[in-house]
Parts: sequence; structure tokens; C-alpha cells
Amino acid sequence: MSGLFIGLMSGTSLDGVDGVLVDFSQPRMTVIGHVSAPFAPELRAELWALNTPGTDELHRAALAGNALARAYAAVVHALLERTGTPAGAVQAIGAHGQTVRHRPQLFDGTGYTLQLNNPALLAELTGISVVADFRSRDVAAGGQGAPLVPAFHQGVFGRPGETVLVLNIGGISNLSVLGADGSVAGFDCGPGNALMDHWCQAHTGEPFDRNGAWAATGQVLPDLLAKLLQEPFLHQPPPKSTGRDLFNPAWLAGQLMAHAGARPADVQATLTELTASACTACVNSYGKYSKTLAVCGGGALNAHLMQRLQALAPATMVVPSDALGLPALQVEAAAFAWLAQQAMARKTGSLQSVTGARGARVLGAVYPA
Repeated sequence: MSGLFIGLMSGTSLDGVDGVLVDFSQPRMTVIGHVSAPFAPELRAELWALNTPGTDELHRAALAGNALARAYAAVVHALLERTGTPAGAVQAIGAHGQTVRHRPQLFDGTGYTLQLNNPALLAELTGISVVADFRSRDVAAGGQGAPLVPAFHQGVFGRPGETVLVLNIGGISNLSVLGADGSVAGFDCGPGNALMDHWCQAHTGEPFDRNGAWAATGQVLPDLLAKLLQEPFLHQPPPKSTGRDLFNPAWLAGQLMAHAGARPADVQATLTELTASACTACVNSYGKYSKTLAVCGGGALNAHLMQRLQALAPATMVVPSDALGLPALQVEAAAFAWLAQQAMARKTGSLQSVTGARGARVLGAVYPA
């Protein structure tokens, strides 16, 4: 049986889709191909809007799921063409979908998590089995349903006898603590790129602050930073997870009410410092014995943010995950290829130590080709 799987990721940054073709047939996985595709502006705008309550949500969400599946299918076809791989050689696609609500353990004790997607349509468009809906089984078992990547991080980045930290900075940031003794912990730290991207888009028209160059021209506002860092989530012990349900433009607007006259570049510098501070607080509390912090996700490409992480965690060497063998923009997509492989083999993909569920579970629903 083929060891080929495709992983697709469109994260909370809402910048587009990353897809990887991965070969798991050898002891060490190999990424054979990687394709990135930006979202069409209208799809990005609709996905953004669906993160908050609005009119006719169910109808709009269904159509957005269809559009997302078509965007996923385009990436899959590009991957197959680029690598010369027939669709029939791929066992399954791991398609996480686009998270628009994440409220585990709330309301009725179970809560819910909701990812827009149409995996049935994706299976029809590609002729490949699709594994989707990775979070809900963990939530049903009393867990946070997130983060899902620490078990994968352990397999790829773990080193016997050494504690390694992996920090994923997408729209939200999450940390995996890979213990020297084989233990694994992981949790969301707080905002990643989401607030920075929003502020940059609103004030410069650019979708993100390339290399953090705009933030680097500003000055951190100490009073605003202190207020932002008072957010209760940042002080909760793990297991914990969050999303745009909390760290969104409305939250930011409330925080900025007393700083209406602030220069936009100074706010951007402060939002960058918020992300760096939230992440390094977790590093310094839960990963103090680690010599290495490997950063993946879009945040790894933000030079100013990487500098601030290093300054705030001076005892740890901050490097992009490329230094540990897997490029920063491939890590999350590869994780969903791995989760698809686990699901198809009926093996667990979650860790009780990470999500707080009643136990490890097989994650994902399968839509056969």
C-alpha cells in the first residue's frame, strides 16, 4: 500500500492554502512537494466575516465550504501535477477546514468547534479519500480539540535526552514542549499573526507586515501593552486553546479605546510585542530547560518578531523550523497529512496530556474516494 498522503492547511491567518505531498513509507517522512495558493479576495473576506455572527450564516457558511473545497482541490491538482503523482497513488488527503468557531467545554459542558469545509465535494473533485473534522472527537471526549500538532511535532522534532520547543505562529500561536524524557505538552499561547495582520490591512492596505518592517518603525506603547497582557486567557494554565472568538478586531477595538490618538505604527509594534511576550511567557514558564525554540508558521518569516522572541527568551536559541529539517510553511500541512495517515490506520492522533480529553482518540471522519 502507498505511503503517500496529502496534507492541507488554511489557518487562522486566512492568507491561503498550503498543501504538501508526504511519503510516510520510510521511517523518516519525506515531503515530496509543496504548493501554496492565496485565497481569492472574496473568499478571504467571507471567511473572515463568518468568524463573527451575521445574517444568513448557515447559507453563507455552506457556500463558503464549497468554495474552500474547490480551493483545496486546486492545490491538490497542482501538487499532483508538480510531482508527477497520479491521484490513485495517494491514500488520503487530510483537510482540516477553516475554523470559524472554537468554543470547547462551554455552554453545555461539551461545547463545540466548527470548521468550514466540504470534504465530500473535495473527494469528488480529486478522486482521493479525504479525512476531515479532526477536532470534534477530542471535544466530545472532554478535550480542547486543540492544538492537534504536538504528537506530530514529537515524531518530527523530538530528540532523545533533549527538551525541544516548537512554536507555531499562525493567526493564533501554540507551543509544543517535547520533553527530554519523551513527554509531550502543548497549548495555545495567545494571538499570533491575527491582530497584526488585521491592523496592517486596515492601515496600510497590505495583508500582512512583511518581515515586520512596519512594526520595526514604531515604538512599543508600554501602557497599551500592559493592558493587552491583562487578558485572562494569557494567564490560564493549560490545557487551553483559543481563536478568533477571542482575539479579533472587536477585542482589539475595546483595548484601544483609551489610546485613540496612538500612531498606527506604534500600535503595530505593540501588537508584535504582545505576540512575542505571550509566546515567550509560555516558553519561560514551561520550557525553561530547552536550548532550542523552533518556530514554524508564517510568524517564522517575520524577522522583527523573531528578533523580539530571541530578546525575550535569551537562554533559548530561536530558529525557524527549517533548521530542524522541515520548512516553516510546511509543518502544519504535513501534520494534517500525518493525522490523515493515523486516521486511515485507525490509530490515535491526539494526546491526553495536550488537550485534557479523557484519553487519546482516533481523530477525523473519512470520506472515501
